[in-house]
Amino acid sequence: MATVNDRAPGPAGLNDDIGEQKRLEMYRTQVVIREAEQRAYDLFLQNLVKGTSHLSLGQEAVAAGFAGAMQTGDLSFCTYRGHAHTLARGVSVEKVLGELMQRDNGLMRGKGGSMHLTSAEHGVMGSYAIIGAHLPIACGAAWRAQYKGTKDVATCFFGDGTTNIGAFHEALNFAAIWKLPVVFVCENNLYMEYTPIGDVTAVPHPAADRASAYGLERIIVDGNDADAVYRTAQAAYAKARAGDGPSLIECLTYRHSGHSRADPAKYRPEGELDRWKLRDPIKIYKERLLQFGVPEKTITDIDTDVRKIVDDATEACKAAPNPPAEIITTDVYADGGWAWRN
Repeated sequence: MATVNDRAPGPAGLNDDIGEQKRLEMYRTQVVIREAEQRAYDLFLQNLVKGTSHLSLGQEAVAAGFAGAMQTGDLSFCTYRGHAHTLARGVSVEKVLGELMQRDNGLMRGKGGSMHLTSAEHGVMGSYAIIGAHLPIACGAAWRAQYKGTKDVATCFFGDGTTNIGAFHEALNFAAIWKLPVVFVCENNLYMEYTPIGDVTAVPHPAADRASAYGLERIIVDGNDADAVYRTAQAAYAKARAGDGPSLIECLTYRHSGHSRADPAKYRPEGELDRWKLRDPIKIYKERLLQFGVPEKTITDIDTDVRKIVDDATEACKAAPNPPAEIITTDVYADGGWAWRN
């Protein structure tokens, strides 16, 4: 078994193997995700975001840690809870909020919505609303990299409930047999929609405890600590690029909100959320930066700058027009049109 934890902080000013620049980058990413997700919720309450969406409030360290360890050309495959990973790969807040608000300045001009964020330019190869659907697709992308001899790695993010889906086991088996350069990341937030994952799963750790069935190492990481996630991701990417095959990583985390907008999360035991908020990933990381001697003003400046970016993006999206009706039949099929189907 491999359980990964962050090393104890060194003396003030010593930034060991990660370094101050990377830590500030990961802190900023977490703050961007937190502020953008909170704004998405606020806009929903104003009836400016239609339909449901799934937020990553409380899970920011997973996206920040993995994105921080990725290289240009690496690919991300997300679930419907994909805002965080899309933002972490560098997509602008305006593009994400615009898409949620169904505006023409959105990432897909308002046609995809919350659960289908995609940006090939940033290596974000789609958010998938069907549970487990993207795991075999990530294997396909990894198989392409292996065949062509490139060094890019596919990373597939999914929730704990996906581990009880057939596609999870099929993808793990295929990836292991072919030694594909793919990293499977389970964001275990303890609940598969409204049901505690432990109530319906035969093993305590739904992803890690099944790794041995496919000849893989059992890896569990504190998903609320971006440094621990980053180090674990680095090792998995190095393994994949060396041709040594896939990794399965279970990140222990917790969502601060319900499964989706319609979920008040009253099924959670009293006090559970409060206990997890003591391990808020942004709180943890802010304290980490201070321990390593980063000036408090530097941290505050990041917070202030990100809030302005989110405010400006919000106003730009409110002012943006709805997408024109004439694009409704574009980007429907591979040839970009629809006429040949009729």
